[in-house]
Amino acid sequence: MQRQLCYNFSINIFFGGLRNMGLTLTEKILRAHIVDGEFKKGAEIGLKIDQTLTQDATGTMAYIEFEAIGIPRVRTERSVAYIDHNTLQNGFENADDHRFIGSVAKKHGIYFSRPGNGICHQVHLERFGVPGKTLIGSDSHTPTGGGLGMLAMGAGGLDVAVAMGGGAYYITYPKIVKIELVGKLRPWVSAKDVILEVLRRLSVKGGVGKVMEYVGEGVKTLSVPERATITNMGAELGATTSIFPSDEITRAFLAAEGREDVWSEQKADDDAVYDESLVIDLSALSPMAACPHSPDNVKPLTELGEMKIDQVCIGSCTNSSLADMMKVAYILRGKTVAPNVSLAIAPGSKQVLNMLAENGALADMIAAGARVLESACGPCIGMGQSPNSAGISLRTFNRNFLGRSGTKDAKVYLVSPEVAALSAVNGYLSDPTTLGDMPEIKMPEKFLINDNMVELPASEADADKVEILRGPNIKPFPETHPLENEIACKISLKVDDNITTDHIMPAGAKILPLRSNIPEISKHCFEVCDPEFPARARALGKSVIVGGANYGQGSSREHAALAPLYLGVKAVITKSFARIHAANLINAGILPLTFADPADYDKLAEGDEIVLSDIFAAVEAGSMTLTTKTGDKIKLDCAYSPRQIAILKAGGLLPYTKSAK
Repeated sequence: MQRQLCYNFSINIFFGGLRNMGLTLTEKILRAHIVDGEFKKGAEIGLKIDQTLTQDATGTMAYIEFEAIGIPRVRTERSVAYIDHNTLQNGFENADDHRFIGSVAKKHGIYFSRPGNGICHQVHLERFGVPGKTLIGSDSHTPTGGGLGMLAMGAGGLDVAVAMGGGAYYITYPKIVKIELVGKLRPWVSAKDVILEVLRRLSVKGGVGKVMEYVGEGVKTLSVPERATITNMGAELGATTSIFPSDEITRAFLAAEGREDVWSEQKADDDAVYDESLVIDLSALSPMAACPHSPDNVKPLTELGEMKIDQVCIGSCTNSSLADMMKVAYILRGKTVAPNVSLAIAPGSKQVLNMLAENGALADMIAAGARVLESACGPCIGMGQSPNSAGISLRTFNRNFLGRSGTKDAKVYLVSPEVAALSAVNGYLSDPTTLGDMPEIKMPEKFLINDNMVELPASEADADKVEILRGPNIKPFPETHPLENEIACKISLKVDDNITTDHIMPAGAKILPLRSNIPEISKHCFEVCDPEFPARARALGKSVIVGGANYGQGSSREHAALAPLYLGVKAVITKSFARIHAANLINAGILPLTFADPADYDKLAEGDEIVLSDIFAAVEAGSMTLTTKTGDKIKLDCAYSPRQIAILKAGGLLPYTKSAK
């Protein structure tokens, strides 16, 4: 177990024998960072992590976990704590969490991006990302960094805490999908339409266990922010991550950020071999929208028609770059937002906001009647700007799950900034290709650089002088227990396919402030599906949950595992899991189990009494039997790695890691 927290051990790596074919970019970065496991498809591999990021909705718990591990200072090349999610100060909770994160960052060697500095992924792209490096973040949209040529992955907070302590981050060696871009986007068609087309073709389950690697002549026509839009929403495919090459366009972007020294060329070999391939002709794309209530429910605007709208929100980590904002300002210039529409705009970073203010674009937005929000996640995470009841909201965001906006009966459509801005002026869903010629939005030769809202950590010598500041809402990590050899209990909940982490642990202004308080936040667990679940689960003492396919898609929030842990959930049985959530369940000491025959899902119901027996032998064998009270036997798969088995037996990643120190 010592290997969990250091790298000076005998590395067990197999590079596939005498491999004659070239390597993909993904394989090159994996090969440079693998510290444990076999270099082959389907194997579990441990990776050295160069950088980490957290945000405040997940960061408080991640730092509570880091403190519990007991390592005095981070061991990564760069770790950054961002404040961008819980920025509504309605009560003391969010402010206390920010103060806590800031003090932990100063003490333990972490850079601290203060509230107002911007959205984590936008700022990391601007100021910290490095091509060819590995990055994990306690946010599912960390793959945004793939736009720079990073291997950037979303992870649970506990995985990030372990990586900050110097431990490896473990993934299943992924399949690699070649997405070849040819041609060039037509005027007013955007990078958002590219990823919507990928989602239309592959679905929200299409990327599970895979990395999406973009290649082809079309790549050269896309700026770094455009590439980052595409890799950002690759998270909606369920993909491990997405990545673009690092080329001269990347170099120019980094030079404009004053960081050309970190640039390196990163590309696949010409004879690289991929597991799957997809070709997208950029010139054939048209503006599209993801319709309610899933990012893969994609239709062309021509099919949707001139639909009346109530609200438009522009921003988020998907579409808040300077280039996006300049296109919006151009469309709004000299116009007025339609009387029936509320338009909110959130530039992605202080850098973007400052540059908009300097070049006059911000004045164009304000004059048109836009409501300018702070540089934060805001409406995307349900923090303000909820639509009117049954309202239609166009958003440049990445998710449109039911109720995520804060209005359960709202209909949220995901669109490009160009579509959003024109629609806000017209009052109905509008196709920007009708505008004719599009102005050329050039990337600046030099961005406005001012890092005064990034606090540096204390020196190692001064770290002991830093006091950790805790508010009353900050509670310890929930108690865990070693794995039992038999679990006899009831099914406390049964849910359908495509259950998201928003279903399990909702977002929004009401609940996000409780992220550092698992006992309190657990009262809202699954309330979207069944408001009685928390009380029922607590009364049962221990229980299991049954779910359908793609269970746990969406956010990386480990609270979707920690709240069930607190409520006594011992196992979750599904047709299939989303990658990060399955890992979070194991980290929490909860058994993720899948039906050997998905049809057996129909044999179980809420309230059924079940028994899982001989669990120790079953996890070693990779197969478990569930017995119902009526005597029916259902076969379950549990193909865990030896490391995962050890984590489960220890009661979760935290006790496992502490024992390995």
